[in-house]
Amino acid sequence: MRVALFSTCIGDAMFPDVVKATAVILSRLGHEVVFPEQQSCCGQMHVNTGYQREAIPQIKNYVDAFSDPSIDCVVAPSGSCAGAVREQHEHVASRYGNAALVDGARATAKKTYDLSEFLIDVAGTDQLGAFFPHRVTYHSTCHSLRFLKVGDRPLRLLRNVEGIDLVELPHADECCGFGGTFSVKNAEVSASMVGDKCRNIKSTEAEYVTAGDASCLMNIGGALSRQHAGVRAVHMAEILASTKDHPWTPSSAIYTKEAML
Repeated sequence: MRVALFSTCIGDAMFPDVVKATAVILSRLGHEVVFPEQQSCCGQMHVNTGYQREAIPQIKNYVDAFSDPSIDCVVAPSGSCAGAVREQHEHVASRYGNAALVDGARATAKKTYDLSEFLIDVAGTDQLGAFFPHRVTYHSTCHSLRFLKVGDRPLRLLRNVEGIDLVELPHADECCGFGGTFSVKNAEVSASMVGDKCRNIKSTEAEYVTAGDASCLMNIGGALSRQHAGVRAVHMAEILASTKDHPWTPSSAIYTKEAML
């Protein structure tokens, strides 16, 4: 299968290790991984903040980048961005674009998947040969839970990681408070929400908290770091890419205390 990797703007700019880990996973499964270089932001931030018309260039660029009929699927290590493509693009295009853009947005949305969705539903596997001997808890991000409805797919994948001690996170379905520009415009509310999330994470005594969205992990990881909690945030793709022969060292610097100082 020919699979296009959608890195997302935050992945490209701040979390390249997550994008690399996703490519490694897909390649190990035997897929041909391609990376359309013209890809950029999906426009979610614009839409979520009320600037739907201004998101049209991003939506058109996404369609242009991934509409190649030789591309069977588009995979993003982000439930948030995959959710935006699937839930927002066609709707916004129908309001402010043209018929061709609507058709293109509908077509690219149909073949866009979050990583966990692709692995379970398309590749048909929850066995990746991963090895990660650490105590880990999982945070259900809002878009993956409510837009994509990924259900227990991420947990199925994590439960099959050899060596992992996966512990349930209390109130895992509660928002971490990031929400893109929400955390800027409503900073005090956001801080309170991530404070609740961090308390629940620390109660699990986990070494790592994982999720399918780097944006949420950036928010959570930053808060944990400022509290000197001793818990690191790591994207699920990095865990799934780690094997005994090729251990993946989670090294996204933004998650560490040193990067936050």
